[in-house]
Amino acid sequence: MVFDTRLARELANDLLRIKAIKLQPNEAFIWTSGIKSPIYCDNRKTLSYPEIRNKISDGLMRLIRDLLPETEAIAGVATAGIPQASILADRLQLPLCYVRSKPKDHGLRNLIEGDIKPGSKVAVIEDLISTGKSSLTAVDSLQEQGYKVIGLLSNFSYGIPVAENTIKSYGLKYYALSDYMTLIEVAIENKMINNSEIESLRAWRTRPNDWPG
Repeated sequence: MVFDTRLARELANDLLRIKAIKLQPNEAFIWTSGIKSPIYCDNRKTLSYPEIRNKISDGLMRLIRDLLPETEAIAGVATAGIPQASILADRLQLPLCYVRSKPKDHGLRNLIEGDIKPGSKVAVIEDLISTGKSSLTAVDSLQEQGYKVIGLLSNFSYGIPVAENTIKSYGLKYYALSDYMTLIEVAIENKMINNSEIESLRAWRTRPNDWPG
């Protein structure tokens, strides 16, 4: 769910402008899972643009204060969720940890890095929600260690229904600062895609596994 429609449109414009998002409806990108996608999103690029970086952290901070005021700690999903989680935790003056995709193969073999109070109410920060797998793996890891995950927040979401329904089944509050359908609207207004491409782009979101590409 998009938190703020105006902010969602601004960020969509920003992501397209700095080419953090690329649309290729006629030349699909291939995900690790094998899914063919007309979109590629690299939110890491936003870190190099202070104005956009601050806009994202402002949005996340407002979201936490307005909708998740009970948050006691911030957790970033490695690796792309760590920078914004760090900025957000610093601005809110909250404890921070981050969750690896798998334990370290040496030392203490930690999966969760940081030292937050046991039982803390945690908001998880992700840069991008696609299938939701990595985000929910992080949620599982935190909950297994006794933390109470109360929300999942992301810079951008593809809005794939199966992923969103799975996230909701966890009982989490879930919000994105911008999303795929907002991006398509902005791309249409900016004449970045033509009429023959619009239907294909919209169809991908609802059936990414059998989208023709």
